[in-house]
Amino acid sequence: MELARVIGNVVATVKDPSLVGFKLLVIQPLDHHLNEVGEPLVAVDPLQAGAGELVAWIGGREAELALPHDLSPVDAAIVEIIDEVHAAPEAP
Repeated sequence: MELARVIGNVVATVKDPSLVGFKLLVIQPLDHHLNEVGEPLVAVDPLQAGAGELVAWIGGREAELALPHDLSPVDAAIVEIIDEVHAAPEAP
């Protein structure tokens, strides 16, 4: 699992039937100190996360396991809404 912040949403008038009822959100990946890393991506959201929320996401084949349907065409899925992150300071 990796951290990300929800930065937007995707409006799709047509999508795969296995994704009907699920939001597609734009997320910005973050490191463990909540600094942005990499490019934003689209993730399916079975948890109803909102704009600005901190989330954990998974990618690849495992992402489809976050949905109730087999063989959903997803590469990234939100699996947790995070309330707080406590990271130990880095060693000098």
